[in-house]
Amino acid sequence: MIYPNNFEQKIGFNEVRTLLKSKCLSTLGTGLVDDMAMSDDANTIQTWLKQTREFRLLQTEADDFPLQYFFDLRPTLSRLRIEGTHLDEQELFDLFRSLDTIHLVTRFLNRTTDGEDATDGENTRFPYPTLQRLTVDVTTFPDIVRRIGQIVDKFGKIKDSASPELARIRRELAQTEGSVSRILNNILRNAQQEGLVEKDVTPAIREGRLVIPVLPGMKRKIGGIVHDESASGRTVYIEPTEVVEANNKIRELEADEKKEIVRILKEVSADIRPHITPMMASYQLLAHIDFIRAKPNWRAPLKPSNRN
Repeated sequence: MIYPNNFEQKIGFNEVRTLLKSKCLSTLGTGLVDDMAMSDDANTIQTWLKQTREFRLLQTEADDFPLQYFFDLRPTLSRLRIEGTHLDEQELFDLFRSLDTIHLVTRFLNRTTDGEDATDGENTRFPYPTLQRLTVDVTTFPDIVRRIGQIVDKFGKIKDSASPELARIRRELAQTEGSVSRILNNILRNAQQEGLVEKDVTPAIREGRLVIPVLPGMKRKIGGIVHDESASGRTVYIEPTEVVEANNKIRELEADEKKEIVRILKEVSADIRPHITPMMASYQLLAHIDFIRAKPNWRAPLKPSNRN
């Protein structure tokens, strides 16, 4: 049967599509909503209905099904194919969490009816068999997840322990910053005692350097470099001579830290690059789960009754 181009609008199915998209967790699911089409194949329709029924059952029976971190890293992975490119910290963190979700979803759906992990036996029974079939041929990457987990912390920042060099740089940076802070506080305390600086003043940061806020009339009594002036002109920010060299050292160490982080990101990106093709394919599992999950979670708006 040939349908007119505006068939969806005529039967109101475009509203269903919009409602489904609103319930998806990510672009992984909304992409499948955009691509979905009607079918007259009985087996296909039965499979769709079973998937939805099983997921609804899963929602009532299980409270540990992983539904976090449905990030679509496929565009990022596609870019990573190019030699010389690398993931940034946030991309690496998102990859770590989404790959872990793929692994957890696969493991959950492959539990047998007795709660054990599936074996290759022909008589293996799954609580959600139609959903479990979605995991067939899906590759998971526990070793890469573990590797990234050794590099990033729970906030997505590169750990000190990611490399011995980074640990050394950050240790020296912390020591230098502590030294500058102590010197600056001593200078500030003496200046307050001499009445050069107000009592409630604390060190500030200007252009990445620790400085002391000073009244304009007193700036010549504290030797150093003027880095900034407040908008009102009532405060100038001076970097005392005693901490100039240490502040320079901090800037150098910060630059070294950035270089080492980039080196680490390039190294782990190179480890990931050979696995990009199966990795991108594995995100299709999250897309299907997101799409199926949205179906029993959407509710069509009630239409006004025509009854009096």
